[in-house]
Amino acid sequence: MMKNIFKPTPKTRTQLIKVLQAAEKNNILDAGSLSMIEGILQISQMQARDIMLPYSQMSAIHEEQTLKEMLSIVIESGHSRFPVLNDERDEVIGILLAKDLLNYCFNDKDFDINDILRPAIFIPESKQLDSLLREFRKKRHHIAIVVDEYGSIVGLITIENILEQIVGNIEDEHDINEEANIKKLAENEYTLKAATSMEEFNGYFNTQFNNETFDTIGGLVVQQFGYIPKRDENITIKEFCFTILKADSRRVYLLRVTKK
Repeated sequence: MMKNIFKPTPKTRTQLIKVLQAAEKNNILDAGSLSMIEGILQISQMQARDIMLPYSQMSAIHEEQTLKEMLSIVIESGHSRFPVLNDERDEVIGILLAKDLLNYCFNDKDFDINDILRPAIFIPESKQLDSLLREFRKKRHHIAIVVDEYGSIVGLITIENILEQIVGNIEDEHDINEEANIKKLAENEYTLKAATSMEEFNGYFNTQFNNETFDTIGGLVVQQFGYIPKRDENITIKEFCFTILKADSRRVYLLRVTKK
């Protein structure tokens, strides 16, 4: 009977997780399902401030920029949605979808960003992630601007950020194929999976990073930061500059490496 599945019945979140872990160990749940359930339980205790992209790292469009300048930001960042800032009032006036710029790229239409701005959604830092996810789904929003108790912008959060807490890394245009750990982009510039072994990294770049302390290059980078870095943060280790391309609150997935 269903009531006999859990013996004894878990009375706390910790006890429930232990029961689920036991189920995975006994092959009742697979590891992927267990990870997603743990992620769901986790976001119910997390707030927007826990996973938001800080204001200093936001890729934003400024209202007074030209179409060419905006396109340059869109191409360089690879994002599909951008907060639009009014510098005089120091506020977000709306959200720009990159696809809405395409209509102005190949004709002589007069460009006014206010014609294509979408409304911006503002949420407090303390917003619970499970509640925010429900709102995203119900209202079909993909991005929200996070503000502090004084109404100042402190960051942004996307629906992808929340889903990654449940399902793990969601591959995007920055990701590389499953076979290649290291991909050369240009002279002295590479895309690198954080799970790349230190041995492979040393062999590829002819370096001698310590492969006894760390198994992967991601482990070395996180240790140098001293915390789990977020997207677009960077750090220099010897002659290499590592920029985070993909990460969540648990680990780093993808890096851009520039060799000086």
